[in-house]
Amino acid sequence: MEPAVHTDALARFGHALSDPTRTRILLNLRRAPGYPSELAEQIGVTRQILSNHLACLRGCGLVVAVPEGRRSRYELADPRIGAALEDLLGLVLAVDPACCPDAVTEGCC
Repeated sequence: MEPAVHTDALARFGHALSDPTRTRILLNLRRAPGYPSELAEQIGVTRQILSNHLACLRGCGLVVAVPEGRRSRYELADPRIGAALEDLLGLVLAVDPACCPDAVTEGCC
């Protein structure tokens, strides 16, 4: 049986990835840190929506805000998160979507 800390950590990661906007934020931050206004423009959402998602990602422990004068720069909380995203992305892209056709129609994927 896995310790609760492991299942809780993976559940937080899954929650973060369950929303396309949060996923786009994480994928952008895996390449380089960013400022909210730039991230909002890159992702195509309002700054308020981006702020809400960044708060969620901070709460999940996946991103941190680094103060820079009057601004804050956001980055992944740990470089291993970026590596995990790369690994997960490679794995998901390698899976044959035809093996789970119900997932798309049921909103799973």
